[in-house]
Amino acid sequence: MISGIVVDGHAIITVLFRIPNRSDIPIEFVIDTGFTDQICLPPEAVALLDLPFRYDLPVNLADNSEVILPVHKAIILWNGEEREIRVFATGRRPLVGTSLLDEHELVVQFTEGGLVTIDEL
Repeated sequence: MISGIVVDGHAIITVLFRIPNRSDIPIEFVIDTGFTDQICLPPEAVALLDLPFRYDLPVNLADNSEVILPVHKAIILWNGEEREIRVFATGRRPLVGTSLLDEHELVVQFTEGGLVTIDEL
């Protein structure tokens, strides 16, 4: 199970990044149910983590505009298991999308300090 907390109306969880030859790096993410891919990280964070670049991908944003975003590779711990994911280098805040929630149940107590839980189905 993954757990987190509601802060300022946002469901927040911590994801551990596995970086070769470094200690695991915890990063707090907002769960964004409007984002259908895996993870977004600000470009500065992607650079600091030195995540390997994979390719550029055209994506459709919420305002129906299309942009080209760089996609990087990362390894995270998800439910205690290593998982290779793709990371979009964009935005100002780390986001977890619904693709990571596939085959999981998300429960959020939407009150300040409320519990956030993600369980495998």
